[in-house]
Amino acid sequence: MKKALLGLLFAPVAALAAEAGYRLDRSPHDARDLVSLQAGARTFVNYCLNCHGAQFMRYNRLADFGLTEAQIRDNLMFPVDKMGETMRVALGAKEGKEWFGVPPPDLSVIARSRSADWLYTYLRTFYRDPKTATGWNNAVFANVAMPHALWTLQGERGLEVVPHADKAGHVSVEYKWTQLAPGTQSTVQYDATVRDLVNFLVYIGEPAAQSRKLIGIVALLVLGVLFVLAYALKKEYWKDIK
Repeated sequence: MKKALLGLLFAPVAALAAEAGYRLDRSPHDARDLVSLQAGARTFVNYCLNCHGAQFMRYNRLADFGLTEAQIRDNLMFPVDKMGETMRVALGAKEGKEWFGVPPPDLSVIARSRSADWLYTYLRTFYRDPKTATGWNNAVFANVAMPHALWTLQGERGLEVVPHADKAGHVSVEYKWTQLAPGTQSTVQYDATVRDLVNFLVYIGEPAAQSRKLIGIVALLVLGVLFVLAYALKKEYWKDIK
């Protein structure tokens, strides 16, 4: 009876905690790290491209971060694909909706719409949940339709959400993670794999981002020099006017 009353007492507290959301971790991605981008492309093709496409990214653009055409053909493409084609997926929207309840979204600009921090945290917070259709749930995206595609790497984890309320009514939530079954990678290795994958997703969202930033810096420097020259010219013109 006491346990039931405690459950009713903390029910609104748990609801408020769910609304607050899971705290996002800072993504350590770096678009200048070519090795990371190459590893992320490999993970994307092997684990994501079965269901999620990247229709705005062409295979030949993978050469922009150091891969040769032979490496792309041998390791990142299916035999029927061509270098100039986009990274489309064979799974149709209709089949995807039948299997998962919603069509798997295209990931071309997912990092721009969701943010790198969200992706980095989301891919590391799947847990087993027998109440869902797939047997998986996510701390960042509750009741997500997507199963844990990287579970063989991370292993199977369980999550217990424990709400707390102090005397002033302030709500806090404790997330207790447990490792139910090990994966092929350690926690550090898995975090590195997710970092590389997120790095690749950030890159394909705007492949020209690094060039754009460099051009912006050069443009600001040029404008700074022009400002100095313009100010000196202005002083020269107005030096005899009091």
